[in-house]
Amino acid sequence: MSPEGHPKSPNFRSEFLAGVRDLLPILLGVMPFGLIFGALAISVGIPPLAAQFFSLLVFAGSAQFIAVGLIGEMAPVIVIVVTIFVVNLRHALYSASMSPHFAPLSMRWKLSLSWLLTDEAFATATTRYQRGNTDAAHWYTLGTGLALWSAWQISTALGILLGGEIPTSFPLAFALPLTFIALLVPTLRDRPTVAAAASAGVIAVLLSGLPLRLGLLMGAVAGIGIGLWIDRKAANVQS
Repeated sequence: MSPEGHPKSPNFRSEFLAGVRDLLPILLGVMPFGLIFGALAISVGIPPLAAQFFSLLVFAGSAQFIAVGLIGEMAPVIVIVVTIFVVNLRHALYSASMSPHFAPLSMRWKLSLSWLLTDEAFATATTRYQRGNTDAAHWYTLGTGLALWSAWQISTALGILLGGEIPTSFPLAFALPLTFIALLVPTLRDRPTVAAAASAGVIAVLLSGLPLRLGLLMGAVAGIGIGLWIDRKAANVQS
């Protein structure tokens, strides 16, 4: 409480810096992919400035890699657009989850945070909202998003500068999965979330051979459905 007896105002600066700090370890698994993206973009003939603007404006790692691969194969524009759309459908799930927290914010905040809401930022910000006292949690979310965006720009620029000196076959396949496992484990606090994560993972692996990464999308949808079903079933038992 303040001396006047009013609740203490949120410390926006502390929330923002906490978001940046909590995102820093994740960058160890993200920045190598920014380097690879920059190098790949140059290798398929994308001009350096266009490659950098790709990261500046699109800011979606998986979509950028897919687009670069399809551009290298001279795929039609419609194929590139539809493929990216399908892969990024998971962001609809993110927005549905964060919508209650963003609802009281101004449109400027909503647009800014939604643009910065990547996989890693979403996972980190979700744990913050679970801790309660969320009056200034949007500043925390902003910190996570800006930290990741800045690191992605720097790593992309380095990849562009280094070009072909970065081997595209460099063994980075486990960097991001391990990062997401580290993010996921602390959120597994009850049966519905454990069931959702386990079922989504199993289904995604079993359907990994589907085109356009539909297996990943179907696993996510199935996992959410199973988690909600178990949660509703437990609520009915308690009532």
